[in-house]
Amino acid sequence: MGDLKLLYQSIPEIGALYRSKQLSPLELTRLCLKRIEELDPVLNAFITVTAEKALLQAKQAEHELRSGHDRGLLHGIPIALKDLIDTAGIRTTCASRILKDHVANRDAQLVQRLEVAGGVSLGKTNLSEFAMGIAHPDYGPTHNPWNPSHTSGASSGGSAAAVAAGMCFAAVGTDTGGSIRIPASYCGVAGLKPTYGLINLEGVFPLAWSLDHAGPLARSSGDAGLLLQAMTGQSQLWPTQLSGMHFGVIQREGKGIQPEVTAQFDAACAALLAAGAKVEEVQIPDLGQADTALFGVLLPEVSALHARWINNQPEDYAPLTRTQIEMGFAIPAVTYVRAQQFRRYLTRQFLSVLDKVDALLSPTVPWAAPQEDPVFTGDEGTLEGHRTVPHNLTGLPALSVNVGFANNLPVGMQIITKPHTDAFCLGIGSALEGLLPQAQLHPGSPIFK
Repeated sequence: MGDLKLLYQSIPEIGALYRSKQLSPLELTRLCLKRIEELDPVLNAFITVTAEKALLQAKQAEHELRSGHDRGLLHGIPIALKDLIDTAGIRTTCASRILKDHVANRDAQLVQRLEVAGGVSLGKTNLSEFAMGIAHPDYGPTHNPWNPSHTSGASSGGSAAAVAAGMCFAAVGTDTGGSIRIPASYCGVAGLKPTYGLINLEGVFPLAWSLDHAGPLARSSGDAGLLLQAMTGQSQLWPTQLSGMHFGVIQREGKGIQPEVTAQFDAACAALLAAGAKVEEVQIPDLGQADTALFGVLLPEVSALHARWINNQPEDYAPLTRTQIEMGFAIPAVTYVRAQQFRRYLTRQFLSVLDKVDALLSPTVPWAAPQEDPVFTGDEGTLEGHRTVPHNLTGLPALSVNVGFANNLPVGMQIITKPHTDAFCLGIGSALEGLLPQAQLHPGSPIFK
């Protein structure tokens, strides 16, 4: 099997090669590190590559597997972590000058769980500064593996690009308004924002406490489920029969949506219909207020967190990051409280609809990856997150899967289910991917030649 084909195998396929002794974790880790060395000068997906640690972990995994100590399907699998997740003895920068030399003395809890599962950590991936949607010039943006002149998305763009480019087999991102699902859509991978609180965020630098989620990105829903299982200790994929299921469509249309995106979304819905599912449009009456509510919660929480730094060293922030932090100080407490009240109201609306359907569907983003990230608080930034933001407010599990292409760039569909049905959500994603051959495509190497 050629190196490129090997790098795009599923995690269970790699596990089978390990256990039949056709491949070793050390061989695969070296191959991933070589891939990073070749492609990261173009993509800028990593801030820190931990080659020495990765090789030691791979060697340990190889020894354990050969001696019969099998930790499960993630054992010996190369993964990556967004660089706001603490790793003992390795810097966690949050892609900011303020924390450029910060080194934690212990691993985040989710990192501890991944190490217990035998994952091999290749390093820390790039992000927008403090996950706010703006790249700090010291670190620069991450580029899209499908076309490096386009963005990989914010703020978990480094994680999504690394997975899509075959640098690693899965990665961890965070999502406060769409920061897993938007890069997943732009890069053509599966990205899950789990149920709020499902993954412990101890040791993960916050953006906004009440909105933050950590979650997996992988090249398939099944692989994402394996990473989620390792981080939660729960089984995270339900085999799902699409026939007889009932799907509700929301936000199919709207300002700024590209016709090509709607066409790919409709084609995926048609595939579900052909598989025996029922698909119909449903209404969430006050969904249009979600964007305003999100900023009413997010910006004050951001400002409270950054108050000491913005007062003492404002020049160390990227200018647009500084502007966003300052905006939060101008939001009155009554606005914050009303936004939190709206969250409860919106959650009740979603749960009422989800009592009548098995899952909700929407385009993830209204367009394929643009050349630059929209400004988070600008009009385009609001439109970009218009379909992802509601699910940070409600805390419902929301998964983006690749369903096609527009202008040779991936297009994502979002799947939303009831709280604590993350495995069901991933099962739907996996079944849908099985209906869509284009979901199996990857950028490959010619783009970089």
